[in-house]
Amino acid sequence: MSNTAIPRIVVSGLRGGGGKTVLSLSLVALLKNRGYNVITFKKGPDYIDAGWLAKASGSPCYNLDTFMMTPEQAAGSFSDHSENAQIAVIEGNRGLFDGVDHKGTYSTAELAKLLDAPVIIAVDCTKTTNTIAALVLGCQMMDP
Repeated sequence: MSNTAIPRIVVSGLRGGGGKTVLSLSLVALLKNRGYNVITFKKGPDYIDAGWLAKASGSPCYNLDTFMMTPEQAAGSFSDHSENAQIAVIEGNRGLFDGVDHKGTYSTAELAKLLDAPVIIAVDCTKTTNTIAALVLGCQMMDP
């Protein structure tokens, strides 16, 4: 369903406001500076972050809203829009497993699975050390 030929990465976090956009923009800038044709996507109906991602990539940023789209439509949109790119960066929203219910329905983790994409988690390490390892390991164990 999704374009399996294109490399892709999902950028997520432990919460909203945790650095996903800064990390996504930095990653896109790095890839562009290395000569890659980067396509960007934003999970959910978000025009502000999508605008920043479009500016960084030099091409439109497309929303992937798994609440408003069927899984087939989201995967199809990803495939259609990434057709001419060399790599896709997908920025999630809220925390990795945060969805509309306790099961994480419509979460960034669910979108990453749909797109068969690895996940980078932005982690705010302010005023903590080893506890961060427990949080990241918890994310890995919750849904490996």
